[in-house]
Amino acid sequence: MKKSDTEYDVAIVGAGFAGLYLLHRCRQLGLTARVWEKATGVGGVWFWNRYPGARCDVESMQYCYQFDTDLQQQWNWSERYSAQPEILQYAQHVAKRFDLLNGIDFEHQVENASFDSEKAHWTLSATNGNTLSARYCVMATGCLSQPNWPAIEGYDDFNGPVHHTALWPHEGVDFHNKSVAVIGTGSSGIQSIPHIAADAKALTVFQRTPNYSVPAQNAPLDPKLADTIKANYAQLRQSASEKHNAIDGHYSTQSALSVSDEERWAEYERRWNHGGLTFLGAYGDLLRKQESNDTMVEFVHAKINSIVKDKQVAQLLMPRNIIGGKRMCVDTNYYATYNRDNVQLIDLNSQPITRLNTTGVQTTQSQFDADIIVIATGFDAMTGALNQMDIRGRSGTALSAKWQDGPSSYLGLAMHDFPNLFTVTGPGSPSVLTNMMPSLEHHVEWITDCIFHMQERNLATIEATASAEQAWWQHVQEVANVGLKSATKSWYSGANIKGKANVFMPYNGGFPQYCKKCHDVATNNYDGFLKSK
Repeated sequence: MKKSDTEYDVAIVGAGFAGLYLLHRCRQLGLTARVWEKATGVGGVWFWNRYPGARCDVESMQYCYQFDTDLQQQWNWSERYSAQPEILQYAQHVAKRFDLLNGIDFEHQVENASFDSEKAHWTLSATNGNTLSARYCVMATGCLSQPNWPAIEGYDDFNGPVHHTALWPHEGVDFHNKSVAVIGTGSSGIQSIPHIAADAKALTVFQRTPNYSVPAQNAPLDPKLADTIKANYAQLRQSASEKHNAIDGHYSTQSALSVSDEERWAEYERRWNHGGLTFLGAYGDLLRKQESNDTMVEFVHAKINSIVKDKQVAQLLMPRNIIGGKRMCVDTNYYATYNRDNVQLIDLNSQPITRLNTTGVQTTQSQFDADIIVIATGFDAMTGALNQMDIRGRSGTALSAKWQDGPSSYLGLAMHDFPNLFTVTGPGSPSVLTNMMPSLEHHVEWITDCIFHMQERNLATIEATASAEQAWWQHVQEVANVGLKSATKSWYSGANIKGKANVFMPYNGGFPQYCKKCHDVATNNYDGFLKSK
C-alpha cells in the first residue's frame, strides 16, 4: 500500500464544481489540500452524464460560479441552457485557470475513510491501494453521482450493449438504424428520448411513472442579453440569494385561486412559452394548496393532450400526482416525440418488465427486441455515493450503518461521531431543491471558513453534537411536511431505491433561511458543534 508522504490540512473527495472550488479556496486561505477523484478528469456529474440531450435545467448565466468576478465577466455561454459538453468545458477551464490540476489525483476511488481519535486525523484508502492522510476530510461527492440500476434480471444475458445515462461512453453511442429500448422517463430519459428517436430505426420507451415536464424554450444566448446580465450580475446574484430556490426570476405571491380562470390560464400559457423552472412561480400557493396545484395540473394535462396525437398515449404521459412534488423536468420536444412513427410507449404498470434476455426486454405480456438498451433510471440520490464508501468515525461505526434508517445531519454539513468530516450539500441542506451552484459555493465557503477558524486557534477537532443534529433533522422533517411537496413519492425521499428508508432528505425551508441559520451558527462560535484542543 502506497502512503502519502504528506499529511494535508484537508482531504477532498470529488473534483466536480464543489471539489474544484474547495481546492481553490483552501489555497486562498493557506490550507494544504489534496483532491481524490475516481474519474479521469474534472467535472463530476457533467463528466459522467454524456448522454444525448444532457443539459442543465438552470439557465447558463445562473448555473456558474460567482466567487470570481473576472471569471463571470469573461466566460461566454453559447445557449440559454448549457449542454453537457459546454459545462464540462467550463469545469476544465476553471481547473486550468486557477491551476488546480496539480492538486488532484485522478483515478482514485475512495474505498474507505477512517478517523483516528488519538492523532485527530482522517486516513483515506483508494481502491488502487494508495492512502491519503489529512486533518479534515470534505466529501464533495455530489447529490446525483451514484447511478441507480433497477433490479431487473438478465443484464448479462442481453447480446447487445446496455448503457446507463449516468455512465455514458465517452465515444458516444451510434443509434442509426438500430432498435433501442429506453427504460425510465425521469429527467435523463426526457432529455435523451427525443435525440435517440431522431436517429434510431425504432424506439420503445418503458415508463413506470410519468413526470411533469415543461419546455426549456432553449435558444442561442443573445449576446446583448448576456452583456446586460453581466453589467448587473451583482444585483442578479443578490436577487437569486433571496429566492427560495436560489434561482432569480419572477415568483408571484398571490394565490392561483384569487384570479379568474381566464387570467390564470393566460399566465400559465405565458410561462409555458417562456420556458424553464420558473413555470412553478406563477402563483405563491401552488405547493401549499391542493386546489391551486390542481389548476396547473389541468393546464399541463391539456398541453400534453394538445401535443400528443394518440390520446391513449397522451393519457399515459399525464402524471397523476401533484406538480412540483418532484423536481420539474425541462425538455425540448419531449411530448411531440411520441407522434413519431418509430416510437412506442409501454406502460410498466400494466405490463411490468420480467427480465432482460438475449434479444431485448421481456414483460409480462410481450417481448420487445432491441439492439441497444438504455437505462435512464437516475440515481441513488444524496446518500448513495457516501454509503458506497466505508466511512468510519470516532466510535468506528460506519456512516452507512448510522444512516440505515434514513440519514441525519446537522445543517447537511456534519454528523455527530464523525469529527472533522464535512459534506457539501449533504442531506439536511437545500441542495437539490435549489440552483446547485450557489448552494455548493455557500457550503464550500462555510466549511473552509470553519477549518480556517480551527487552524487559527490550534483546535484539534470539531464535531456536531448529537442534540444539535437531532434538533436540526427534526426541523428538516417538519419543514418537509409543510405544504404538498413531501406527499409525492420521489428520489427526494429515496422512493426510487428498493429498500431505502423513506425519509425526506433535502431542506425545504428555503435557501435564504438556511443561509441565515448557517451564518448564525458560525457567528455564535459554531453553536451546535463541540470543539477540542
